[in-house]
Amino acid sequence: MNATASAIPSAGNLTKVWFLNGPNANLYGLDANKTYGSESFPMLRQRCENKAAELGIALNFVQSNHEGQLIDWIQEARGDAQGVIINAAGLTYTSIPLLDALLSFPGRIIEVHMSNIWKREPFRHHSYISKAADGVIAGLGAEGYELAIEAMARLIRRPAQA
Repeated sequence: MNATASAIPSAGNLTKVWFLNGPNANLYGLDANKTYGSESFPMLRQRCENKAAELGIALNFVQSNHEGQLIDWIQEARGDAQGVIINAAGLTYTSIPLLDALLSFPGRIIEVHMSNIWKREPFRHHSYISKAADGVIAGLGAEGYELAIEAMARLIRRPAQA
């Protein structure tokens, strides 16, 4: 298995959120064109873990280049987390199995992208993931990742609508 993960801390009463990153996200900061910014993946993870801790969220921030691993994590999150934030990367535009897994998740879902996918190639303009998502954040780089964590905290803590 080629996956990068950080374990969920001892959560107590903390809200749990899984933040899933898809193929090639581990290469952030190494792109000469800087499409995804200049922060490395470990820097981005630290930034997200700091934001989550500030908000009282136990964050499981993981990355895999394998579709099946992402699906396994979504299924694992079903019994463990109140929310999933996902940057499915290139799988956003191709993966019906990821969509199906997300549709089976009972909690909140936020789709996030470092770049503005609607300003890029036409094939990136359709996201299968969006059908399962409560919201989408795109084009804000690393700040978008932090905003996704903040939005997730609000969504989870919002009283249920009658």
